[in-house]
Amino acid sequence: MRTGIYGGTFNPIHLAHVHLVRAFIERLSLDRVLLIPTGQPPHKAAQALAGNAERLAMCRLAAAEITECPVEVSDIEMRRGGKSYTADTLAQLRAQYPTDDFYLLMGEDMFLTVERWYRPEEIFRLATICAAPRDYGSFRRLIRHGEAVRGMYPAFGFILQNIPYLPVSSTEVRARLRSGGPLQNLLPQRVADYIEARGLYRA
Repeated sequence: MRTGIYGGTFNPIHLAHVHLVRAFIERLSLDRVLLIPTGQPPHKAAQALAGNAERLAMCRLAAAEITECPVEVSDIEMRRGGKSYTADTLAQLRAQYPTDDFYLLMGEDMFLTVERWYRPEEIFRLATICAAPRDYGSFRRLIRHGEAVRGMYPAFGFILQNIPYLPVSSTEVRARLRSGGPLQNLLPQRVADYIEARGLYRA
């Protein structure tokens, strides 16, 4: 089975996340996607996060709008506790799905730092890295970076796709919510309704 793995803080999950998943499903012929909100990301302050239950709920609401293939929301990192490292998650998923081919989905910023992640050789052994550039002009930069990383780690396999970039970020969404600004074209409607009903990110 061809399984896409898309992790992130998802604080909150927004339309650019959904757009990227849909595009990768189509271009990589994925059979399913595991959407994995982080527990405690090693590079971000925990106090800035919405609660685990709230981020899981928002991810499930967004996943329900993706019909191209099954999208499962996993709490594997939240249940594990401590800081969330991709290498640990992939090792755990490999034990759970020993025959799957894993495709780790990400945007440009993550791809340009992936060789500096915790235990990168373990990540590259377990999954093919799949990334999309911010714009057509940066595609060559990603190719050069991928080739350089493969020179350091021969097991590094990567796929780049020119998926049109949707300029939405969780930081922007939270800022709009704090200021009472419009949320059109930023969030799946069910996620927006959930945030509004619970007053998330207002303070």
